[in-house]
Amino acid sequence: MDRHLEAFLEMLAAERGAARNTLAAYEADLADLAGSLRGRGVRLAEAPPALLRAYLAGLTDAGLSPRTAARRLAALRQFYRFLAREGVRADDPTELLDSPRLPKSLPKALRPAEVTALLEAAARLPGRRGPLAVALLELLYCSGLRASELVGLPATALADGSPLILVRGKGNKERLVPISARARAAAGALQDPAKPSRWLFPSRGASGHLTRQSLVLLVKEAALAAGLDPARVSPHVLRHSFASHLLEGGADLRALQMLLGHADIATTQIYTRVMEERLRQLVETHHPLAAAPAPEGRAG
Repeated sequence: MDRHLEAFLEMLAAERGAARNTLAAYEADLADLAGSLRGRGVRLAEAPPALLRAYLAGLTDAGLSPRTAARRLAALRQFYRFLAREGVRADDPTELLDSPRLPKSLPKALRPAEVTALLEAAARLPGRRGPLAVALLELLYCSGLRASELVGLPATALADGSPLILVRGKGNKERLVPISARARAAAGALQDPAKPSRWLFPSRGASGHLTRQSLVLLVKEAALAAGLDPARVSPHVLRHSFASHLLEGGADLRALQMLLGHADIATTQIYTRVMEERLRQLVETHHPLAAAPAPEGRAG
């Protein structure tokens, strides 16, 4: 083993308590680089940025996924920063290397039946938690609000009886979002005229309103009551479900962009990938010829 690589692995084990599997992964990644450099007559500790860039490009050409290439680059950065810190090198050759662009993961949406089960289970939660959970879930699913937008709604949001509420989103930008009669009724039922508050969902905490953490816990509690895996259910997942189900129903992408408060249509277009994937699965599952073997070509 290269002595600098050995020293690096010893540092990871001694100073950072790296697990055996982690050390093995680092060793394998850096040994692969060392083999590539050896073919060019260059030692591992002396690699210039150009050769490291060429090595990373070669990983993509060899068919490795962007995620694997990103992991390799992370190992390289750790190693060469260690060498620079120890004085083995005067520079860090990975400083200007670009990270591979990772594909955005598809949003995880619940099925409509699961949303219904979630709302029904929320109503069964004990005491005031039941009505509160119902109001929060109704608003999340019917409007696609972000968690921070929901907990920060002012008490005046429902004041005029309009089917639209004014929401202050990212960058302090305002937008109008429609809410259902069910959501309005559920949130309105929580209001206590004897205890006026500035917030729609008041709390005794420092902010004066329900915190995002409390919202997440309540959503998880409703998921457990509904028999759903809590790891699959969150305010963000309900926002994704809102968007996905609207697209499935024929909603326009531009309209969805406005409802979600996305500054760039490219952010909204990720939902079209969800639709494409579902359509592909639908065809593969239900088309009569999807699983049939291709007919053999006739002999000439």
